[in-house]
Amino acid sequence: MNIKHLHKRLLDHLSTGIIVFDQQLRLNYINLAAESLLAISGRQFQGAWIGDIFLGAEQDIADISNARDSHHSFTKRRAELHLPQGRTIVVDYTITPLSDMEDAHILMEVQALNYAERISKEEALVSTHETTRELVRGLAHEIKNPLGGIRGAAQLLAGELPDSELTDYTNVIIEEADRLHKLVDRLVGSRKLPELRPINIHEVLERVRNLIEAEVQDKDIHIERNYDPSIPEVMADPEQLIQAVLNIVRNAMQALESPNVRHSTGTIGLTTRVLRNVTIGSTFHRLAARVEVIDNGPGIPEELIGSIFYPMISGRAEGTGLGLSIAHSIINQHGGMIECNSKPGHTRFAIFIPVADQKTIKHKTTD
Repeated sequence: MNIKHLHKRLLDHLSTGIIVFDQQLRLNYINLAAESLLAISGRQFQGAWIGDIFLGAEQDIADISNARDSHHSFTKRRAELHLPQGRTIVVDYTITPLSDMEDAHILMEVQALNYAERISKEEALVSTHETTRELVRGLAHEIKNPLGGIRGAAQLLAGELPDSELTDYTNVIIEEADRLHKLVDRLVGSRKLPELRPINIHEVLERVRNLIEAEVQDKDIHIERNYDPSIPEVMADPEQLIQAVLNIVRNAMQALESPNVRHSTGTIGLTTRVLRNVTIGSTFHRLAARVEVIDNGPGIPEELIGSIFYPMISGRAEGTGLGLSIAHSIINQHGGMIECNSKPGHTRFAIFIPVADQKTIKHKTTD
């Protein structure tokens, strides 16, 4: 491998966007992370002037030109860049003139703010979620011990009662003790680690869709699909992943049955896309699958949006608040993450799962 090709591979593995312009501010090189961030093709825009990539950015271009002429670097925070497709992104970028090279160039490093903030938010959520679950496990242990004593005492009492009709009361005690025991088990969640293997993410979604369609067949709720068939296989435990997605989709279905819905037709959208150069938590992945569950329900109350993945948090009076907490734990165990955005009429849950490495797939299939 020659040194030029090695440098390109190294740059393409970075999660930070790297763009190189020549002295005339024409595109000379762009790595995969920058292509993904700007949603452009480096081959298509090769040689394009900077003003054709960042539209209406006269002040930014003037600052970059001054840096080129003065050979001084600078960093700009929270810059709004308007892209050719009509999109606008907010980024931090650093300009470094490479004047010590024979053919001088300008290096631009770009980091999307919303992406960095999302990663920081997810890391904080995972940390808090783990702390909460440890507290819940300790509390569950303290609850289970007296529950077992209450159930055992009720069984002994039932055997000593002279009137068989009185056993109806002891049966109520036993049944309620069993119900609370099951609730505590659900609250703690499974400690079983996922058994990962290469699977097609759309097989999981179709299984979930079939289950939900059976539940909404007599309701005015429709499920729409928008799949990307090019997504490679992901490494996952199919049963656990089905449970996680089912909890999220069922949450959307229950939202559409809310009395706060202001329309007659409910819609649940299932969307998949493949993403390149994604950092999930603190791990960089060349490819990841994004699964979105979108509904046109009333939305999640603003005061709950920051805590919906914690156990026992629910916007419904009859809800246990365990479905989303369990889904978050499962996805986290798969090395993925979930994010949620909501406003009245549009709630979106996005699941990010790393795509299986081809070497891992070959190893698994030959075992």
